[in-house]
Amino acid sequence: MIFKNALFDSLVALIFGYLCIFEVSAKQNHQVRPNIVFMLADDMGWNQPGFNGGKKELTPNIDKFADSSMSLTHYYTHSVCAPTRGAFLTGRYSFRNWMDWRSEDFGKPSYLKALGLTLAHNERGEPTRRIHALSSEERTVAEVLKDAGYFTAIVGKWHCGEWLPEHLPMGQGFMHQYGHYAWGIDYYTKTIVHNAPARFAVYDWHRNQKPLKEEGYATDLFAAEAEKVIAAQSKDKPFFLYVPFNAVHGPLNPPPNFDGDKNDPLAIRDSMLKSLDDAVGRIVAAVDKNGFKDNTIVVFTNDNGPVLESMSEPYRGTKNTTFEGGVRVPCLIRWPGHIEPGSENNGMMFVADWFPTFNALARVKGPAQSNVDGMNMIEMLFNGNDSPRDEIIFEVSGSVRLPTIRKGDFKLMGDMLFNVKKDPSEKNNIAKERPKMVKKLSKRLASVAKQRPPLGDKPLLMDPPLPYIYGQEENQSPPKWLKDHVDGVRSKQPKEWATGTTPWPQAPKGAHAAKQ
Repeated sequence: MIFKNALFDSLVALIFGYLCIFEVSAKQNHQVRPNIVFMLADDMGWNQPGFNGGKKELTPNIDKFADSSMSLTHYYTHSVCAPTRGAFLTGRYSFRNWMDWRSEDFGKPSYLKALGLTLAHNERGEPTRRIHALSSEERTVAEVLKDAGYFTAIVGKWHCGEWLPEHLPMGQGFMHQYGHYAWGIDYYTKTIVHNAPARFAVYDWHRNQKPLKEEGYATDLFAAEAEKVIAAQSKDKPFFLYVPFNAVHGPLNPPPNFDGDKNDPLAIRDSMLKSLDDAVGRIVAAVDKNGFKDNTIVVFTNDNGPVLESMSEPYRGTKNTTFEGGVRVPCLIRWPGHIEPGSENNGMMFVADWFPTFNALARVKGPAQSNVDGMNMIEMLFNGNDSPRDEIIFEVSGSVRLPTIRKGDFKLMGDMLFNVKKDPSEKNNIAKERPKMVKKLSKRLASVAKQRPPLGDKPLLMDPPLPYIYGQEENQSPPKWLKDHVDGVRSKQPKEWATGTTPWPQAPKGAHAAKQ
């Protein structure tokens, strides 16, 4: 009897010891500051990747990544490139810093008219662009993580300012920069097709904010640079790698291995998606091959909806609209040991939520930014709890898009009301049936809109109006190869435009921007 009691006591002690070791190990594992790799596709539709119903032969790497990740099925962004990027970087709704207006909008008369402004002219009488960018007074996630001891790098499309040095990536917390500053380059020539109001091309390819002469297809080059950045990292210092692709954003440039019909835009779009998929596969493989897999959070998501509504199905709308198809995007997150591979999470999350979430994981002490709209999603993502978010402000008055709010199951978009839980395709406008809900959400939007700061008259101008390269300092003495290259591109561009037409789209009006 004494022997049995002693044996029982020994087993209890052994089990208790293992539990204590497991608990200590788990706590230590959760306390380790993870590396972060954040990949952002551009203009990809909800149903384009195979895991969301698309052509599986086009996205085998993304689908493989989905199998090892958690899919966020109610993940939202703003409806256009720059606002989403600004919200990600600052944790704030884009209206708070006027990032719901893109830098190029301040050279387009139809957009300026909506602001009560006119096209600016320099002292020589030349029409030019008013300088607009993510304010350097904002504190970005890159600045916060850098101060917390992370190595920070951006490989890809910036789109938060393209001229003054304080508005460029290395003035906003990134220690390494590679890619382009503005909205959308030619994948081969590395030029932006116009610099509104100027109608000719500008070079936009840089490493560490110096002009870079490089041959190749942009998506492939982004993958190669990301591989180099990852391989150069040490396990002694955490890193944050932000990879905002320009794919699958236009122009429609098929990759080098394209063997389809060059007159078929859908075939070209498919090939660009396949190229993006290859790049994602290479970057994930680099994380794993270099021994960072277990302690690296890898995210793959998208900035806004697609250009074609068919790519949003089953949702309605496109980019530049706040229908679900414009703001509800695919999102995958992998962190081995912390999420269940191949799982789904239906909690509501907004792109600004990454800011406080990443800061908490990096154990940043104190408030990293004032007036943050993002919410810490650690409990939802990694501990199985409900999302703390039940509201998203997509747009407020002062934007060219319709003021839009989602609150719980309901979304008010202009004067339209939808129950997105019962009617995710937004086919039934129930505003007349739910006038009290319309009034409640309208009041909330009006209240939040009052928090928009004054814009001011935007006195700083881009000079010259048509630079050879973006980046004020880089354009002061561009090398001969760059000038020759840009002159060659410009020589092939149209010299005249019909009255009332421009190489850029006009400001959207109402709910159906994509159909204008």
